[in-house]
Amino acid sequence: MNVRDVLLRKRDGGELTAAEIEGFVAGAVDGTIPDYQTSVLLASIFRHGLSPSELSAWTRAMLHSGAVLSFDRIAAKKVDKHSTGGVGDKVSIPLAPAVAACGVAVPMISGRGLGHTGGTLDKLESIPGFRTQLEPREFAQVLERCGLALIGQTAGIVPADRKFYALRDATGLVESIPLIASSILSKKLAEGLDGLVLDIKFGSGAFLPPIDKGRELARTMVGLARDMGLPVSVFLTSMEQPLGDTAGHTLEIAESIACLRGGGPADLRELVLAQGGEMLRLGGVAQGEADGARQIAAALDSGRALERFRTVVAAQGGDVRVIDDPSRLARAPQIHTVEAGADGWLRWRDVRAVGNAIVALGGGRDRVEDSVDPTVGLRFLARAGEHIRRGAPLFEVHHRSRGLEAALARLAEAFELSPTACAPGPLVVERLPA
Repeated sequence: MNVRDVLLRKRDGGELTAAEIEGFVAGAVDGTIPDYQTSVLLASIFRHGLSPSELSAWTRAMLHSGAVLSFDRIAAKKVDKHSTGGVGDKVSIPLAPAVAACGVAVPMISGRGLGHTGGTLDKLESIPGFRTQLEPREFAQVLERCGLALIGQTAGIVPADRKFYALRDATGLVESIPLIASSILSKKLAEGLDGLVLDIKFGSGAFLPPIDKGRELARTMVGLARDMGLPVSVFLTSMEQPLGDTAGHTLEIAESIACLRGGGPADLRELVLAQGGEMLRLGGVAQGEADGARQIAAALDSGRALERFRTVVAAQGGDVRVIDDPSRLARAPQIHTVEAGADGWLRWRDVRAVGNAIVALGGGRDRVEDSVDPTVGLRFLARAGEHIRRGAPLFEVHHRSRGLEAALARLAEAFELSPTACAPGPLVVERLPA
């Protein structure tokens, strides 16, 4: 392989062979191809995209850049779920134990928050002692014992993705559909899955706000998963308003525990039931999504899902006392209440600004290496479409004084009190395959 020829051909919109892609990915990971040349290729892919055959070859090369896990000792089907992320999206936390309680194994490799969205790993690590960095052997042991394991990507799993994402983040190349699709699928295929449910967000709080971009990513993911031999279902869901009643790590853990107790906000439960039901269908223990949703609801309402969560928290070193008493979770010392300045119907204009408000408080990161404060965040005291009277409380801002003024400025950009009624749209907009 001539690296310069590869770069020039892709620069001009040409197509690369599978052998060239395999060689380039291997060289980028082992360091024989320097980062500046890798960044050039990533920029060309961002500009020109990848053909279906290139995308399959790129994803396979990423997958085989590290260890591919196998869980032969576990008889149950292995099914996972992935969300492209949004503000207040804590679905994975109650979803995984509910699915496991119904007989489908969930080997979940999650990510950290970046930019305006929170990360599942950061939320789980706000439980005192909870360890997300498990090596493959311990990952398998926890999965076998609990029916689920909730971990982060290790150095040995898809190292190409770690390299490429860091370069994409540093050079402004994150929002590329083929690169997003290959990043997600390579990590999920490394889990040895039998099925995958994808939650692709659109709207002002999503990474790809236009719904047409969400549809494009959904179609790309379905086609790529089919090429890779992985059954996949996609939910296209709205991020035109925050999900649930809270955003912020410990606040969302408490809300997830409420969901696991059969309560919590209705929109969170709606997605847990719908996506969990589809996971059970893919796992072969439900006749269809509706039957699966009924099973998930029963697991939540009976306490079986909560007990499964208790089991995995203990297995991964977490303090199980927070499950019975979420007030044990660390909380920010101060709460500032934002009140309505006028009468009107609450309407979200820019949900991304809500996430940026949490970043301003220290609860998010602009760079991968940034630390986060898990205690800060927001509680939403009113829902989209609700009529609000002047002086009524809208939000609680949980803070440590740092960044409060900046956070309030971001929140002011995020919503309006409309003089006309404005009901929010449906949460689940489309399903693929239909």
